[in-house]
Parts: sequence; structure tokens; C-alpha cells
Amino acid sequence: MKKQKNDIVSNLFWKFGERILAQGISFLVSLVLARLLLPSEYGTVALVLVFINLANVFVSNGLGEALIQKKNANDADFSTMFFCSLGLSVVLYVIMFFAAPLIANYYQDVTLVSVLRVLALRLPLAAINTIQHAYVAKHMQFKKFFFSTLGGTLASAIVGISMAYHGFGIWALVGQYLSNCFIDTVVLFFTVDWRPRLMFSLLSVKQLLPFGWKLMAAGFISSLYGELRNLVIGKVYSTEDLAFYNKGNHFPSLTVTNVDTSISSVLFPAMSSINNDPDHLRALTRKSMRMSSYVVFPMMMGMCAVGETMIRFLLTDKWIGCVPFLRLSCIYWMIQPLQTANAQAIKACGRSDIYLKLETAKKIIGVSLIFVTMRMGVMAVVFSNLLVAAISIIMNIYPNKKLIGYGYTDQFKDVFPALFLSSVMGAAVWGIYLLLGNSGYVLILQLISGAAIYVGLSLLTHNDSFDELLKIVKREKGDA
Repeated sequence: MKKQKNDIVSNLFWKFGERILAQGISFLVSLVLARLLLPSEYGTVALVLVFINLANVFVSNGLGEALIQKKNANDADFSTMFFCSLGLSVVLYVIMFFAAPLIANYYQDVTLVSVLRVLALRLPLAAINTIQHAYVAKHMQFKKFFFSTLGGTLASAIVGISMAYHGFGIWALVGQYLSNCFIDTVVLFFTVDWRPRLMFSLLSVKQLLPFGWKLMAAGFISSLYGELRNLVIGKVYSTEDLAFYNKGNHFPSLTVTNVDTSISSVLFPAMSSINNDPDHLRALTRKSMRMSSYVVFPMMMGMCAVGETMIRFLLTDKWIGCVPFLRLSCIYWMIQPLQTANAQAIKACGRSDIYLKLETAKKIIGVSLIFVTMRMGVMAVVFSNLLVAAISIIMNIYPNKKLIGYGYTDQFKDVFPALFLSSVMGAAVWGIYLLLGNSGYVLILQLISGAAIYVGLSLLTHNDSFDELLKIVKREKGDA
């Protein structure tokens, strides 16, 4: 038990390191590119990525998680899922290639044809990368992710900034996107022990697909719903409106996704290995809930408070239109790690059927609200997202009350300390903005004050998550 706990903590440390590295570099690159490129160019790529992301669900969701969830997955299982994923990615690329003119005609933008056909090359790379990630997660070797992410993120930063500086415009974003995925896959190929073998097992398909296809379907429904707002905004309004919405959503989503991915990537394999022990599974879910809320809540509260100051200073006034979207997105993304922790517990119990039903029901509600608000303005569409997030967290908690005995009251008690500390910190940071206005110096003062207040309150209240983070850092320093 102690060894498993140390393995989880160590892998969580490396996964956090990988995500923080990716977040930091991506953040700096996005600042440079936002100054060099136009909002309309960002909007065009955002529209193309809607279709790439939807297709990518079929090669990146379900199959890898099925391998992780299966207790004794062997070489035949991994190789079979590899060829299934790769074959599916080739079929999807061909569909995207021939569908590109139709999509461009619908949105009345001929540029979409070439951009979509090139960006769709990510699909075969994602097919390979998905099984590599499953192997690393299955064997709890998250340190390898750190080096693949380092290579991919740095290389793509150089490619993207160089192309933008030399006037390649929209293709700078395409180059950055593809080079990141390519380098990440290549580095993992040389650092991960696993290689696909020329074997294909129908038994593996029969054992893994019943679990995997449900997650794949749930992932597609979730992605379609998530991208539907982009489709609506891009069609009903303009690519510039879409760019402001995406850029406002970019900062909080980048932050939370990295933290959320770190925790879920490490805890899902650990949860799956003890899925017949509800007490242990509940303990891990609580750890995930407390840690994610302690880390994510202050980030989102703080970003909401410094929003206008940050955008004016980092991106210039041409992007000021994204500030309202940023603030609403901060509230939305603050809830997401809580949903993820509950969803991971459901999947770890092997109940992908419950997960699929939940995702289907939530997305029906969400799509209905999108169509109700789509003609009311972009802000109305975004507000509908917040309402769906609130409904979703209520729905996600309900099954775990029965599966692992972790219900509404217990979960609220676990996240309340972080919510209270973050609210106090956010109010103080917002007060600085109201008193001193917008400037780079005010932004720095807000960030330093926010961090100091949050850490100080954590020490004053003897916050358990803060103590746990300190222990993790000390332990990893000792092992280094």
C-alpha cells in the first residue's frame, strides 16, 4: 500500500512537471503569436480544429483507456488496439480530405480546404501516440512524458514563432500544431520500451471494445457538444467573434486542462487497479478532489480578477474583446476538475455504461440550450455553458454516492476550504485592480499579492492539501 502511494505521488509530481512545462512554454508562445497574427487568422484555425478534434476522438478516446482499465493487458492487446486505432485514423483522414471543400463552401472560406487537409495529418500521429500514452500510464512511467513534452513543446514553439515572424500568417499556427504532435510521438518512440508487433487478436477486440466503444461514444458526444459553440459562433457571427471567444477561453482552459490531465492521468490507472475496493477508490477520489480544487480554484479566481489588466498588458488592446469571455470561462473551468474526478471513479469501476448515459443526457441538455441562445448573442451562448456545467456536476456526483459512498455533502466539505481561501484571495486581487487600474506594474502587484495571500491563508488555516504539496516537493527533492 505504501509503495503504491509513493508511486502515485512520484508520478503525479512528474505529470505536474510535464504539464506546467507545457503550459508555461505554450503560454509564452501564444503571447508572441497573438501579437504577430490577426484575430481572424486565429478564428479560421479554431474553426478547422473543430473538425480535427471531432475526428480525433475516434483514435484517442476509448481504446487507450480500455488497455489501462484491463488488469492484465498483454502485447497482443496493445498491438491489436494499435492497428485498430491506426486503421481508423487513415479512414478518417481520407474522409476529412474529401470533405474539406464542402466544409469550406458551407463557411464561405476557401482557405479552409488546404488548412483542413494539412492539419488532418495529426490523426495518424494521434493513433500512434494514444497507444504509447496508454502503455506509459499502464506502467506508471510518467517521467517519460516529461521529456516527450519538452521536445514537442520547444520544437513547436520555434516552428510557430519563426513562421509567424517570416510572414506565414495562418500557416504558423498549423506548423506549431503539427510539429508538437510529431516530435512528441517520435520522442516517446525512442524512450518507451513498447513497440507494436505484427499480431492481431480477435479475442482482444472482443474483450476491449465493449468497454472502449462506450468511452469513445461518450468522448465524441462530449467533443461534439464542446465544439458546437465554435461551429455556431463561426457560422452565425464571425471568425473574429470566434477568435475572441477562443482566446478568452484559451487561458483558463490551458491552465485547468494541464492540471486536470496531470491528476486524472495518474489516478485513473491507480483507480483501475483497485476497482474492487470501494473504500480505497473513495480515498483516491477524495485526494483527487481536494488536490485539484486546491490548485485550480485560486488560479481561476485570480485570473478572473486580473483579466482586463492581463489582456491589455500581454496581448495589447486589439484583443480586449476577449475579456468578458475570459471571466466567464474561468468560472466554467473551475468546475471541470470536480467533474473529472467523479467521472474517473465511475470509469475505474468499469461502469462505462453509466458514463455514456450521463454524457448523453448532459449533452442533450447542453445542445438544447445552445439552440435556444444562439440568436441572443455570443455572450448568451457562453452563459448557457455555465448553466450546463452546474447541472453536470450534480449529475456526475449522483452515481458515486452508490458506487463508492462519496456523495454531495462529503464532496462539498472537501472542496469548501479551497473555495473559501480562493474567494478571499480573488476579492483582494480585484480590489487592487479597482484602486490602481490597468498597467503592467499593477498586474505584477496583483499576482504577487494573490500568491502571498493564498499561501498565507493556507498556512494560517493548516490546509491539508498545502501540507501534502509541500511533502511531495520535499520527497522528490530528496529522491533527486
